Amino acid sequence: MARYTDAVCRLCRREGIKLFLKGTKCFSDKCPIEKRNFAPGQHGKDRKAKIVGYGLQLREKQKAKRMYFTQEGQFRNYFEKAASSKGVTGEILLQQLERRLDNVVFRLGFAMSRRQARQLVRHGHVAVNGRKVNIPSFEVAVGQEITIREGSQKLPFLEQAKDFASHQNAPNWLEIDRDKYRGRVMYLPKREEIQLPVNEQLIVELYSK
Repeated sequence: MARYTDAVCRLCRREGIKLFLKGTKCFSDKCPIEKRNFAPGQHGKDRKAKIVGYGLQLREKQKAKRMYFTQEGQFRNYFEKAASSKGVTGEILLQQLERRLDNVVFRLGFAMSRRQARQLVRHGHVAVNGRKVNIPSFEVAVGQEITIREGSQKLPFLEQAKDFASHQNAPNWLEIDRDKYRGRVMYLPKREEIQLPVNEQLIVELYSK
């Protein structure tokens, strides 16, 4: 599967907001969007076009895709599954994205960014209900326990991630024991509990055309 390998800070500049893809850097003066809050590229400074209609819907979709590091086909599958489920399509879509294993690892405070959490999962450091899972898109079910495997708990950046997470608000839908690198999904997150600067209704409108 294709994946984005360019500088992720360009993605924030393209969307015009912080997508928090680089952990602590996003909260420091080194964040590029603090110094160059305009689109990347030769003519980025000169692009002042007002985005409306389809363009606005597309930008909302791109923001969500980039924050969760999903590809277009995968994102569309999330939408189609949400659309065929009972309930509010936009909220169900976000619930699916939030329960991706890499995102849950990030929300638990075991990584400083979703990208770092994705790497942690890929390298086999994470277990779900005691079994190693190395698929970032694995959908964690309510009641399942996520742990950092015992042999991986001395990784240097885990302590840094724990310190970083101590300054952030812990999600109510997760039970967290950071000292033991353990957490559990207690219930499906409600929309107001999902801290995401995205208007999911615009995404639904885009795919419903």
